[in-house]
Amino acid sequence: MDNPIAIFILLALFALWNLDFISSLLNLKALDPQLPDEFKGVYDEDKYAKSQQYTRVSARYGIITSTYSLTVLLVFWFVGGFGLLDEWLRSFGWNETITGLVFIGSLLIGNSLLSLPFQVYDTFVIEERFGFNKTTPKTFIIDQLKGLLLAVILGAPLLALIIWIFATVENAWLWAWLSFTGFQLLMTYLAPSVILPLFNKFEPMEDGELKSSIQEMAKKCDFPLTEIHVMDGSKRSTKSNAFFTGFGKHKKIALFDTLIENHSNDELLAVLAHEVGHFKKKHIIQRIVFSIIQTAVIFFLLGMVTNKESGFARSLFDAFGVTEISTYAGLVFFLLLFSPVSRLLSIVGNAISRKHEFEADAYAAEIQTTPAHLITGLKKLSADNLSNLTPHPFPVFLDYSHPPTLTRIKALKALQ
Repeated sequence: MDNPIAIFILLALFALWNLDFISSLLNLKALDPQLPDEFKGVYDEDKYAKSQQYTRVSARYGIITSTYSLTVLLVFWFVGGFGLLDEWLRSFGWNETITGLVFIGSLLIGNSLLSLPFQVYDTFVIEERFGFNKTTPKTFIIDQLKGLLLAVILGAPLLALIIWIFATVENAWLWAWLSFTGFQLLMTYLAPSVILPLFNKFEPMEDGELKSSIQEMAKKCDFPLTEIHVMDGSKRSTKSNAFFTGFGKHKKIALFDTLIENHSNDELLAVLAHEVGHFKKKHIIQRIVFSIIQTAVIFFLLGMVTNKESGFARSLFDAFGVTEISTYAGLVFFLLLFSPVSRLLSIVGNAISRKHEFEADAYAAEIQTTPAHLITGLKKLSADNLSNLTPHPFPVFLDYSHPPTLTRIKALKALQ
């Protein structure tokens, strides 16, 4: 292999795999058999040992799956799979848009089929072993089919539009970016009302003390709450969460039924006040803006690497054994080439997200005039989800969008 771009991508893929491998090993090494004093009374010895075993199993399984994914990619690459697939599809004489849809669709379907056994094992063996899984085989199969249908209905038209734009429109990267951004914003609006209900039931919360308390808190926070729903999260897992959705003056809050079952009203209000804090601190808008800017850079660079007159594009396609320069193949190759930068951007994004979590925690403590309820809520969430209480700082830096629970608790106590 004497192509410098191929060598760079190969080295980058191995470097990223090694980074994740080292991160997992450090996390395993950081496991402390001694329960932190802060969690005494929430974890007993058996549950704490179970949480550490869950961390070990998950980390080792992550190493296996990442190794498998990298091996599959390299084998397909080195046997000339990209070039053979492209030549075969071009032989049908379709236009570039149709050829591109089938090319990328074939890669996605192939990857999904190859990773399906690992998803099954994760859901029905690992999650089942630690008491999380509530998914039935029927629900799992239906979820897979629904996901495939959504990809066809929503993803395929967007992909076709982007391929067509790059093939026919001047300043294609700009129009592709605007189209993709519009799609993102539309999905942000449609997801809560159209997409999420395809997978879960959202029932209006019954009248009572909890609903009244949530409405009072929303009024106190000047939060434009219009609906409060309970989601049947227990249909698939015992893990808990809560979130809000909606634009403008129409906000909706959804709580997992598992969250309501395991927490007091004060703790639930603290968790929701944290979510409201993201809204009041404009974190959601900041994340959307960051994503839009990142997407603009990606589409601008994609335009450069798919320019048929570019020597760089020629070298990139030669690296993967593909004769004809095309937008659809260039998109796949660019994502591999861009992987180190993408990882760097994710580290920056995670750092910003952790900062936002501290700010939302502080807001929740301020609204409730005490951090105590959020602290107990966080402890219970950690216990319910068997969270790793003592992660190593390096994987936190790399991958954690939320600060470790113990760090959040210390920050909340400092507010007192």
